Amino acid sequence: MRRLIELSRFVVAVPAIASIIGAFILMAIGTWEIVLSFMKFLDTGVELKASVVSILTAIDTLLLATVLLVIGYGLYELFVDSNVNLPPWLEIRTLDDLKAKLIGVVVAIIAVVFLGELVDATEPNNVMLIGIGAGSIVLGLAAFTYATRK
Repeated sequence: MRRLIELSRFVVAVPAIASIIGAFILMAIGTWEIVLSFMKFLDTGVELKASVVSILTAIDTLLLATVLLVIGYGLYELFVDSNVNLPPWLEIRTLDDLKAKLIGVVVAIIAVVFLGELVDATEPNNVMLIGIGAGSIVLGLAAFTYATRK
């Protein structure tokens, strides 16, 4: 029974690999969106504001891909093989390490989404409400990180 429980940790390899594959797919989509935005800008002379919004949307996709990649690497490194050859800044030894890296990427995604809303905004009150919401989430994540650090 003990051996079965020890081997069950390898089940986590499936979501880890699926997360990494999902990250590769989103990276391809985000890169393609940037290429399309650039081609559309060159061909039709789309206004700058529309180009900025489409590129920010693509960057948001790339940041989400980064989250999936970090989750995939982190799960694999924590449960399957702790000797994976990754750069030191991406090494994850505990769930707290994974949490900290994810919170950092989530804050970056929130910033990109807010910037996209700011650029595309037509109503100042909506931008203010979105900014307050985004700021609240970031403050909550900072408080959570502070409260759970060792």
